[in-house]
Amino acid sequence: MCTNPERAERGFTLFEVLLLIVVLAIGLAGILVAINTNVAASADPMVRKQAMAAAESMMEEILLMPFSNPTGGWSGVTTQANRVNFDDVSDYNGLSTTGIYTIDNTAVSGLSGYNLSVSVTSAALSTVAATDSKLVQVTVTGPNFSYVLEGYKLNY
Repeated sequence: MCTNPERAERGFTLFEVLLLIVVLAIGLAGILVAINTNVAASADPMVRKQAMAAAESMMEEILLMPFSNPTGGWSGVTTQANRVNFDDVSDYNGLSTTGIYTIDNTAVSGLSGYNLSVSVTSAALSTVAATDSKLVQVTVTGPNFSYVLEGYKLNY
């Protein structure tokens, strides 16, 4: 028992110091985990926006094409190298690329980690018969995500 009041108020016990260190370490670790998670995901919106732009660009290119093959139109193998020859919506069915390319087969720099695929199928839309409606699906995949864009081309 301490009879000297000055001595009783000095310093911390070893147990109190260890407890303080443990509490501060746990709090600091939690803060660092939260910061690390935010920093790792900070580029994610840019990656998704690039994928969305690639999908929208391809969808616009496809939907601007005629519904059916024009007389004397192109009919060949669906590859990126032949894309410049595509002359109707169905020509894009089965198109698949590793990387994103312009219509003239030039790779878009910085987008080599993305993959693009296109599916064109006959599908009824409300009162429009499947023979007069095509469902176009453009899928862009990248690091840890997949983005699918769907649209219809109607024969009108």
